[in-house]
Amino acid sequence: MMRLYKCLVATVLLVTLAVPALALDLDGARSQGLLGEQADGYVGIVVRPTLELEKLAADVNAKRRAHYEEIAERNDTVPEAVAALAGKKLVEGAPSGQFVKTNGGWTKKP
Repeated sequence: MMRLYKCLVATVLLVTLAVPALALDLDGARSQGLLGEQADGYVGIVVRPTLELEKLAADVNAKRRAHYEEIAERNDTVPEAVAALAGKKLVEGAPSGQFVKTNGGWTKKP
């Protein structure tokens, strides 16, 4: 009976810990130090990549890329220029405690 109880407790703990990971969004991932802003205008994975983080980063970056392309077309410029300007603003505007990547390395904003 005690063994069954321990197994049940372990299962409940695993499910409880797994649920927040399944509900990960960009804001949550940034505040947890999992994703960070990059100078190129896209998010990057700060920690060891997982499938969930890779998917989230890819989804966010695809939406950003599409948005940068729309802005570039309206302003007769290239998406890379729009992304670079957005990246500068995103890195500068990142709140204290979040990670940003400039000059090749991740740093935590003071």
